[in-house]
Amino acid sequence: MPIHSLQGSFSGRLLTDPADMAPFLIDWRKRWTGKAIAVALPDTTEDVATVVRWCAANRVPIVPQGGNTGMSGACVPDDSGRALVLSLTRLNRVREVDALNNTMTVEAGCILQNLQDVARDANRLFPLSLGAEGSCTIGGNLSTNAGGVAVLRYGNARELCLGLEVVTADGEIWNGLRGLRKDNTGYDLRDLFVGAEGTLGVITAATVKLFPLPAAKVTAWAAVPSLHHAMQLLERAQNTLGARLTAFEALTPPCIDILGEQLPHLRWPMEERATDAVLIELSDPDSEAAGRAALEGLLEHAMEAGWVSDAAIAASIAQSREFWSLREHMTEAQQRAGKNIKHDIAVPVSRIADFVAQTNAEIARQFPGVRMIVFGHLGDGNLHYNVSPPKGSRGEDFEVIEGAVNRITHDAVHVFNGSVSAEHGLGVLRRGEAARYKSAVELKLMHAIKQALDPQGIMNPGKALGDFA
Repeated sequence: MPIHSLQGSFSGRLLTDPADMAPFLIDWRKRWTGKAIAVALPDTTEDVATVVRWCAANRVPIVPQGGNTGMSGACVPDDSGRALVLSLTRLNRVREVDALNNTMTVEAGCILQNLQDVARDANRLFPLSLGAEGSCTIGGNLSTNAGGVAVLRYGNARELCLGLEVVTADGEIWNGLRGLRKDNTGYDLRDLFVGAEGTLGVITAATVKLFPLPAAKVTAWAAVPSLHHAMQLLERAQNTLGARLTAFEALTPPCIDILGEQLPHLRWPMEERATDAVLIELSDPDSEAAGRAALEGLLEHAMEAGWVSDAAIAASIAQSREFWSLREHMTEAQQRAGKNIKHDIAVPVSRIADFVAQTNAEIARQFPGVRMIVFGHLGDGNLHYNVSPPKGSRGEDFEVIEGAVNRITHDAVHVFNGSVSAEHGLGVLRRGEAARYKSAVELKLMHAIKQALDPQGIMNPGKALGDFA
């Protein structure tokens, strides 16, 4: 059936002009570009269901898309031109804020930063926070089970979600928007769709958790002799600060070098730049003074123990933002430095230092001179384990070694009982890697779920673990 038969059957927009569709057909990294018969931008959940029913009747593949800020190519169609891109950006209403229940019910197209602001206006905190929060959408965050900088305290997107509204692969609407912390009435359907990258259905709304606003946030930057010392500092912080420890981020010396080279205007907390660095944030329910005293006590003990060589505590909100700016500019600094090979991996926190030491050594042995740009969420075991060209080179032919570097990295992740995707999802970038390391039983179970919920295979085909053929 021709695409014009869908026109007028739902409110919103249906784009068919190539120029209008173009922004929806390329990812923000400009690594993947696809084709589509149309881009649908529905206004309501019922509109989404109408579009999905049309696609199901005509066996048209559907590629759900949020803010198109993904890192793994999950929200871009392939180049066959058969798929329809389903953009959820017009579903952007906050349906309810229930401050007493500490929940908020929102539509999938709501921008993450806007939700943070809505929560704050209600004297609540929605803690999901990541670099793309000014443009990513909550539907995409849930579909990829996004992480960010506060996972240590609040968990991934999955932990922040209590209920979902989903349009199934045959166009039915499941309303599971129950703001309950306890609900033992059968299989947890919510968890099937969170992290599924649109391969099982379309998330159209969610009920998410809110938290009391902390009285104060205190930020510190610490120089540590090594990642092993950073892990000792982390253990002490967890033992003494407990739930007040919100973030524990790390940057290795090559990260600090590349920031200084590419973004020299950034302000630094201290002169010491030759060591690993740790960024710590504490959220205190009582007062800034109490939080500062707790952080000072932690750092004093760490310096006496030799875990920290120098440290600075932000004296103002502006200075705290300067500390965080160094961490948040890592992606830009890498891009400015030339091509790079990215990995978003997780290993048990207790094994991070050993993983980095062993894997760095093996990559350096096979590819002398490359720079290991290792940074990320040390507190929850998620590292952005990236490889950049040697200093002075922009890596014009760097892709030649990408496959070998990926294999070294992911084999090591597997040996350390980790994951090849911590928070970016699989998309097309890591679908083959995940299939390589998962057991036959795990793959069989996933195939069974896919077949049960999407028997025609029209939901984001080719993404996550492939087509499940």
